[in-house]
Amino acid sequence: MTHPSDGEPVERLHLVSDEDVADVAEGKADASSIIRLAGVLASSARVAGARAVASGQWLANTLIDLAPRIPIRDLATLQAAHGGLSGAALAGEVIRNASRSSAAIGGVSGAVMSAEAFAPPTWIAMPFELVVETVAIAVIELKLVGELHEVYGRPVTGTGTERTAALVKAWAERRGVTAMTLRTRGGMADALGKGTRNELVRLVRRRLLARLGRNLSSLAPLLAGAVAGAEVNRRATRGLGEAVVRDLAAVESRS
Repeated sequence: MTHPSDGEPVERLHLVSDEDVADVAEGKADASSIIRLAGVLASSARVAGARAVASGQWLANTLIDLAPRIPIRDLATLQAAHGGLSGAALAGEVIRNASRSSAAIGGVSGAVMSAEAFAPPTWIAMPFELVVETVAIAVIELKLVGELHEVYGRPVTGTGTERTAALVKAWAERRGVTAMTLRTRGGMADALGKGTRNELVRLVRRRLLARLGRNLSSLAPLLAGAVAGAEVNRRATRGLGEAVVRDLAAVESRS
């Protein structure tokens, strides 16, 4: 498919099953599901071309297009899964589990490197499994942001595209979604229209490229890097969750 608003193709993402998206979001992805995701993303990257990949445009569009398929549990489901906890205690458990999921993804992403069918094109200057890992961690973190809003009684509402845009923007800016985000000029009122999508791509691209840069530390040496990369992922996801909680708690205290 192509996006007329930005002209960047994001091909074959429909071949990633909802089950695989859910497994990644919940930190349950094994080597086979990571390899399947890598195959689809590699194909999409080749279609997008060197310029879109090198600029981060393709990566940002990929995440935005996967975001609506991420399953987000409501408050009742979260409480049932965590022994009836609520408020800060429940938020802490949700953050802890997401952090563990991020670390676990780092442990299986190395399987992609050994899959010759998914070898990176020559114009990608880093192992492609690092790109896959970056997308997977972002999926986990988007689920975390959505579920923290549920915990604090502020579920993100609106149409499907409005919810997606609001959550992706909150993730990119490391903050909670407010009513003003949805209403103000330049916010989500025309979610995923040309101007809004371009702004969203800019924010997401900046965040994803920063994450890629940090994860490069996991490459040397490779075996030790897997452990280091898992810790980088865990800390980054925990830090995001804590930042969103601070924002949501501040809004709650003013209510």
